[in-house]
Amino acid sequence: MIDPDAPPDVQIARQARIIDALIRRAGREHDVGGSAYALFQSAITLQSEVWAKTRDLKDALDTLGRASDELEIARFDSARSRTALAEALGTMEGGFALFADGRLHVCNELFRLLLPDMTARIVPGLALTEYLSALSSSEWVLDPEAADPDMRAALHGPPGQGAQSSFVLALRGDRWFQVSQQTTSSENTVLLLTEISGLVRRNRHEKDRLIDRQAHYLQAAFDHMSLGIATFSADGLLMIRNGRFDELLGLPYALSQKGARFPQVLHAIRRSHQLVEAEPEKAERWPRKLGSEGWLQERLRHRDGRVIDLHVHRLPDDGLLVDVNDVTLEHRATELLERRVARRTAELTAANARLSEQHARQRRVEEELRLAKERAEEAVTTKSRFLAAASHDLLQPVNAARLLISTMHARETLVPEHLERLAGSFDSMEAILHALLDISRLDSAGITLNREPIAVADLLEGIARDTAPLAARRGLGLRIVPTRAWVMSDRHYLVRSLQNLVTNAIQYTQKGRILVGCRRCGDDLRLEVWDTGIGIAREDRDRIFEEFTRASGTTAGSNVGLGLSIVERACRLLGHEVTLRSEPGQGSVFGIRLPRAKVAPRAPQERDFPVAPHLASDLIALVIENDADVLFATTQLLESWGASVLPAANGAEAAALVRDIGMVPDIVLADQQLDHGETGLEVIAALRADHGAALPALVISADRSPELRSEAALAGITILEKPVQPGRLRALIEWQTRPDTDESIP
Repeated sequence: MIDPDAPPDVQIARQARIIDALIRRAGREHDVGGSAYALFQSAITLQSEVWAKTRDLKDALDTLGRASDELEIARFDSARSRTALAEALGTMEGGFALFADGRLHVCNELFRLLLPDMTARIVPGLALTEYLSALSSSEWVLDPEAADPDMRAALHGPPGQGAQSSFVLALRGDRWFQVSQQTTSSENTVLLLTEISGLVRRNRHEKDRLIDRQAHYLQAAFDHMSLGIATFSADGLLMIRNGRFDELLGLPYALSQKGARFPQVLHAIRRSHQLVEAEPEKAERWPRKLGSEGWLQERLRHRDGRVIDLHVHRLPDDGLLVDVNDVTLEHRATELLERRVARRTAELTAANARLSEQHARQRRVEEELRLAKERAEEAVTTKSRFLAAASHDLLQPVNAARLLISTMHARETLVPEHLERLAGSFDSMEAILHALLDISRLDSAGITLNREPIAVADLLEGIARDTAPLAARRGLGLRIVPTRAWVMSDRHYLVRSLQNLVTNAIQYTQKGRILVGCRRCGDDLRLEVWDTGIGIAREDRDRIFEEFTRASGTTAGSNVGLGLSIVERACRLLGHEVTLRSEPGQGSVFGIRLPRAKVAPRAPQERDFPVAPHLASDLIALVIENDADVLFATTQLLESWGASVLPAANGAEAAALVRDIGMVPDIVLADQQLDHGETGLEVIAALRADHGAALPALVISADRSPELRSEAALAGITILEKPVQPGRLRALIEWQTRPDTDESIP
């Protein structure tokens, strides 16, 4: 009747109810009993039962006492355990809660106070599902359902034995907690709230830093691509683009900046480009095609003629990737190839029947062309040999005539006026020959330019010395502005160019003066020639630089019209700019712009020296010249100056004459180009080898090449150009034979 496994207080209450029932039953039986003996027996029986029950009750009370003691001890242990648990939970850094049979049994203070709007609801007996539902709807939690799918699983998934799950809560104030749910073996559930705000912030910072770095790397990679690249966000805003994208599409500035909207960019592309091979209205369907198919590919032609390929692709995050590529050359090549293929196909189809005949004809034409080419090459070679020989032969008679005229002047002939006119004619012939030779050299493919630092003062001094007599004869003033500047150019062609400009100024000026000087022009220097002459009309300013061309309004005898052509050719080869300012009737200003040079050591310049009326009476001059007329004229000129002359036609005759007279000549004058390939430098070297290296010598030649001048300079020999100017020849002979000179040969 009594469950021995029931708690002691339950067993005691059960026994009390049984005893009370027995006593009431005995009373009723006493009232109803018939006989005394029966009553006595009933009393005896009842007493026995009472005694038995009393013993049982005593045993039960003893058991109950012991159970009560044990229960008290258990209650004390339980209270101590609760106190220890409460202290332990209070010291935990995170929130802790124990749910037994799905209801809250115990939790710490942090668990209760984490969400202020839920503190009043967190009491023992709170169901776990109610807590999680309240958690998802708390105003302190930032969109938990959308933020963490693990929380949805924790809300809707049934917990199992040993199962565990976790999710992250984002709270206001940038606080983050990890909620861990653990099911124990006794079907109890433990919730732990661990704050991970610092970790989340660090991870977020590192993520942002990595994103920024990746964006930087991505932008750098984009900027070095030949394609134009741009990315748009899912909202259609421009995020990244490279410079090539702007360059190829030519978008307005506002549409090439970050944040520009894709529809506006697409509209600008449609407005500034047109489809290459499609109907124009197809461009209006781009947005619909992009929305339905997720990609777009078109070939467009810009207003300036460029052809580009436009590709648009939708990214996994619904963003857009746009790339453009310049395919102008490819498109043109394709069109050209297609046209060529069509044309070639038609030509091959039409010409198939005539192929054999054309092949034979082509072979005949090729043979004729080969023969014509050989004849042309032979003609060019012959012409080159002829011009090379003519440059010497044409100057020979001029040289002989000049020397004879000078001899007749020295002997006071009876026709000085005729001689003066003859000398002027030969001067003109000499100028023409020099001009033609200069033009021939400037037009040749193998011309050699020797750029070097040149002192402008020496340059102007030499030009003034050469042109002053002409200016004086025309009654004009010639002024040279002094300067210390240096320029970088070829001395020969710069002198020729400036000399032609000064000569032209004198020729076309009737009265007034000529001014020659230089002025700074930025980092360069400009040599200028000013005149007060007739001026040049605007329509003639380009024409006057052509060969044999003179300005309008001038007479045919003014000059031959080659000077400015030489200036234009020489300056073009040297990279010097030629300028012209002129007004008809007021004069002209010609200029040559040259690069400035650093000051260099002054090189010895060719110059005239004071000349005595006669050379020394005992002077012996050895003249070597293969042309008999030139040899005779040179001999007569030197003898008119008082020298004794030994004439020879080649090196062998010269050596024989020296041996015959038994003495070394005072000076040797040798033509450079002698018969049978012999040269004047070789003859002089042989004479020096036989009679001493100090033998003074001059070489007379029409060759103006830098190679000849370099070779002569190494041998210590002065080169005198043909046609020879007698005054200069006389000055050089007198200077070379001076016994007290220590100067090097100029």
